Amino acid sequence: MKATVITIGDEILIGQIVDTNTVSIARHLNSAGITVVEKSSVGDNAADICSAVGRGLDISDIVIITGGLGPTKDDITKHTLCELFGSHLVFAPAEAEHIRTLLDRRGIEFSELNRAQALVPECCTVLHNAHGTAPGMWFDCGTDGSKVVVSLPGVPFEMEHLMLDEVMPRLRSRFALHSIVHRTMITRGIAESVLAQRIASWEDALPGGLRLAYLPSPNIVRLRLSAYDVDRDEAAARIDSQFAKLHAIIPDNIVGYDDATVERIVHDLLIERKATLAVAESCTGGAIASKFTAMAGASAYFLCGVVSYSNESKRDVLGVDYDDILRCGAVSETVARQMAEGVRRISGADYGIATTGIAGPTGGSAEKPVGTVWFGIATPEGSCAVMRNSGTDRSQIIGRASAYAIEMLLAELTKKN
Repeated sequence: MKATVITIGDEILIGQIVDTNTVSIARHLNSAGITVVEKSSVGDNAADICSAVGRGLDISDIVIITGGLGPTKDDITKHTLCELFGSHLVFAPAEAEHIRTLLDRRGIEFSELNRAQALVPECCTVLHNAHGTAPGMWFDCGTDGSKVVVSLPGVPFEMEHLMLDEVMPRLRSRFALHSIVHRTMITRGIAESVLAQRIASWEDALPGGLRLAYLPSPNIVRLRLSAYDVDRDEAAARIDSQFAKLHAIIPDNIVGYDDATVERIVHDLLIERKATLAVAESCTGGAIASKFTAMAGASAYFLCGVVSYSNESKRDVLGVDYDDILRCGAVSETVARQMAEGVRRISGADYGIATTGIAGPTGGSAEKPVGTVWFGIATPEGSCAVMRNSGTDRSQIIGRASAYAIEMLLAELTKKN
C-alpha cells in the first residue's frame, strides 16, 4: 500500500511554523506497512489543494491531509473537498454538541463560527475529534471506491490522537497490509565517512531484501536496516543477525538501538548506580541540563545546572580562580576543569561536567576560533578537561558541544578499570 501526505497552510510555506505532522503520520503509516511515496505542502488555495489531492490519488492508495479545518475564513479544506467530491455540507449535531461542551469548559461562547465547524461533507465518514473542535473526515473514493482520502486538523496533538484512535484502526481493517520492518543501530564517536569505510565489507555482504541507510546527526550516526513486504518475525530475526555481525566490527562505537540516545543511556546508568550529576554550562546555555531534565525520573540523579555565562558568575558561583580566567581566558583547560569541580562541589554531586567555548558568530581569534569548546569533567577520582572544535554555526556548535559533553560522561561511566 502507498500513501501521500499533504499539509495545508500558508504558514508552512512561508516558514512561520515547522511542519511536524508529516513526520508523525509517516511513522504511523510505516509501522503498519504502508509506504509513504510523497509528502507535499500547499497553501490555503482551493486549486492547489485539489491538484495535490488529485496527484496523491494518482500515485497512491491513501491520501492524508492535515490543516485548514479551523473556524476562520482562510480554513477552506472541507469546502474544497466538497467541491472535489461533488458533495455539500451537512450539519452534524453530535459534533456541534461536543464543540459546545469543549468551549464551555474553556469559558468561550459558542458562536456561528464554531457552529460552522460541525458542518461536514455529506459524503464523508466523520472522525470524532475528542481533543478539539475540528472533526476529521474519511472519504472513500476512486472509480471502485478502493482509495481513501483522510482530512485531519493541523493541530499536532489533535492530529496525533485521530491517527491513533480513528485512522490507523480503520486502515488496518480496510486493507490487507504487509509488514515493513526497520531497526536502527546507533553509533557514536566515529564520522559517517570513516564508519562507511570500516563497515564496507559487511554492507556489501548484506543479503537481498535488506536495505541500509546512514542517518547522521551531531556526534551520532544511525544505521537503519529495513525490510519491506515481509513476515515481521522473520525479517526482525534477519536484521538482528546482521547487527550481531556488525557488533563484532565496531563494538566500542555502539550506543544502542532504535530510540536509544546517549543521554538516555547515561540517565539509566546513573539511576542504576545511584550516582548523581550536576552541570555547569557557559557556551551551551543550559542545553545539556535540558536534555536530562526532559526525561522522566531525572530527579533521581540530576542535582543542579548552572549557566555561568559571565566571568564573574564563574568566579562567584562556581569558585573559578579569577586570576586563571584573566591569565588563560574563560575558554581554557583550567577554567573548564574548575567549572566542573565547582559545580560538583556546590551541589554535592558524584559527577560534574562543564562547557566553556566560543559559539560565535563573533568572539573568535586565530588562537581560539569560533567553535572552540573546552569540556571539563569532575569525578570522585579527579578532574580533567579536553578541547574540541564543534563547528562554525552557532546552533551547530551548541548542539555538538552538548552531545559531546554527554558522550564524555558516558565514556567515564563505562570505562574499564
